[in-house]
Amino acid sequence: MTKNKSPVVKKGFLHSKKWESYKLFLYIVPCLVFIFVFHYLPLWGWAYAFFQYKPGLSLFDCEFVGLRNFSALFGNAVMRQNLFRVLRNTFGIQLLNYVLMPVPMLFAIFLSEVASTKFQKVVQTLTTLPHFISWVIMFSLASSLFGANGIVNAALNEAGLASINILTTDDHVWIIQALLGLWKSMGWSAIIYFAAIAGLDQEVYEAAMVDGASRWQKIRYITVPLLIPTFFVLLIMGIGNFLNSGIDQFLTFGNAMNKEYIEVLDLYVYNLGIGSGQISFSVAVGVMKSLVALVLFAGANFASKKIRGTSVF
Repeated sequence: MTKNKSPVVKKGFLHSKKWESYKLFLYIVPCLVFIFVFHYLPLWGWAYAFFQYKPGLSLFDCEFVGLRNFSALFGNAVMRQNLFRVLRNTFGIQLLNYVLMPVPMLFAIFLSEVASTKFQKVVQTLTTLPHFISWVIMFSLASSLFGANGIVNAALNEAGLASINILTTDDHVWIIQALLGLWKSMGWSAIIYFAAIAGLDQEVYEAAMVDGASRWQKIRYITVPLLIPTFFVLLIMGIGNFLNSGIDQFLTFGNAMNKEYIEVLDLYVYNLGIGSGQISFSVAVGVMKSLVALVLFAGANFASKKIRGTSVF
């Protein structure tokens, strides 16, 4: 009797285990659908780069121009000059963003050293909140603080000092925008470091304490080295988005004074397509940007894998 039931029990166990694995996969199906709809289906829009599209007409009723829009990127002197200008702005601001990338990690390390849990939660909440605020509201906050009639300038005038103007000037535009981006994203970017710190082996810290290590020595020789792999994974993923600087921040903070230095590649594509009506040419610029970003991501991943043994795939 036992021998006859054993295969049935085993088969039922395998079937149950297989179903459990499918259930786990079903949890990510909504995410896969979201990615397919909003990241892969829009690739059909790349076809507009090969036509001279005119709004109101079907794509296939428009003139097929092949690679003409791509050749115009470098063949036309004015287009080439504008492209190099926006690339200079994009590279300048993004490089400053990468210089500031360790700041969220250091912020997470130092805040985790604070003994008061209540203080940690308050600071985390206040620094994470700007991530959920639109750039329009961030512009209002920045204007209230640093505008011509803002709090900072009012205090300087009361003290008899010269006022500063950081929002409507062409001086240090890249640094100002990088710092504003850090203000908005620091708390959110630090979350992953808080999680990594919480998962560190506490026995290592206890052993270091027994050996007489100070708090600064534990941070320098234990916490920072253990967080470096996480930092490099985020850096590699960030390099893949090197040219994806977005338009919200720069469209909001842009004005006649700083337009030449604040117009990044994404904003340039937006201005071409929506502002000037050159939809096909703007799509061609976007296609080239995506291909360059793919090459940068693959190159950074390969270099990190060879040098440090850390990579995304």
